[in-house]
Amino acid sequence: MIKVIVVDDHPVVRRGLKQIIEDEPDMEVAGEAKNAGECFSLVRMTDCTLVLLDITLPDRSGLDVLKQLKYEYPKLPVLILSVHSEDQYAVRLIKAGASGYLMKEGRRKNW
Repeated sequence: MIKVIVVDDHPVVRRGLKQIIEDEPDMEVAGEAKNAGECFSLVRMTDCTLVLLDITLPDRSGLDVLKQLKYEYPKLPVLILSVHSEDQYAVRLIKAGASGYLMKEGRRKNW
């Protein structure tokens, strides 16, 4: 079972992602966070197997969150969710340890 923590500051986006994830038979939402602080608390308290992380958060840059997650949990996959379509931005995130880059409009960059 893939246990996902959804991190996005927009409640509608979190609800939509939760519905998509829970429609999959081998996936479940282990928790939802609206900011970096909640994200770190959930990762530390749950047995998650994936973090779906919005790059734009109110309290901290998603890039900074990614770097700290990879420092504390190097094997934890982190999939970046973003409205930014720039390939250069995606490459920088992948180099920082992201497992993939998913645009909110639906295209995915994966290296």
